[in-house]
Amino acid sequence: MSTLALPALPALVVGSVSHRRQLPIHYAFTHRAYQWLVDVDQLPTLPVLLRPLARFDAADHLDRGRHGGIRGDLAQFLSGHGLTLSASDRVLMLANARVLGHVFDPLTVFWVLDQADAVRAVVFEVHNTYRQRHAYLLEVDAHGRARTPKAFPVSPFNDLSGQYAVRVRFGPEQIHLSVGLDRDGTRVLTATSGGRCVPATPRSLLRTVATHLLMTQRVTALIRLHGIRLWLRRLPVHPRPRPQGESR
Repeated sequence: MSTLALPALPALVVGSVSHRRQLPIHYAFTHRAYQWLVDVDQLPTLPVLLRPLARFDAADHLDRGRHGGIRGDLAQFLSGHGLTLSASDRVLMLANARVLGHVFDPLTVFWVLDQADAVRAVVFEVHNTYRQRHAYLLEVDAHGRARTPKAFPVSPFNDLSGQYAVRVRFGPEQIHLSVGLDRDGTRVLTATSGGRCVPATPRSLLRTVATHLLMTQRVTALIRLHGIRLWLRRLPVHPRPRPQGESR
């Protein structure tokens, strides 16, 4: 990726999330969804009555804020990969916020931008239902594509084999993400998410919340519902993984 054209921040990215499993069985779904796009150094300050609808906590990401909040944790992660997060760099985060104190964020994306809004780094942080997380530093090309070996268990219906094929499309009006899991040259599943960017005003937040009731609670419930459906279709379950480092 090169220089990004940014929407007004903070923004709501309102759209959908979909999964399409191709092997060993066919299974697909699409649900309405939204996420927040924020500058981690300028997190939204909402009116008091709206604060229960969106709260950002460093404990929900990377190393739980142990190195000085989200930015400090990201700097620590990048340092482990030979990159330095400069004081002048801007960090954007696409993530779910806490709603009524609850959050589950299957995928958080960080963009590190220099003073000209050129991309210096892209980090995908993946969360699973075992309360574990793992961050991937992606080498994204000029077309927004990247590949990386799978290194972290997300679903009990997939092991650690395979590679992720990532596509990121970032614009001032829309953001879309696609992650495909390839194994032995064959696409196993594809997950997509994204939507249009809407300025995160109190009015737009209320409108979005009204049409996406209890967003993060729904994410948690739907993940478990689809898991039960896959289990009932006798999709093999892999053993639960042992806990591992959060951001390595």
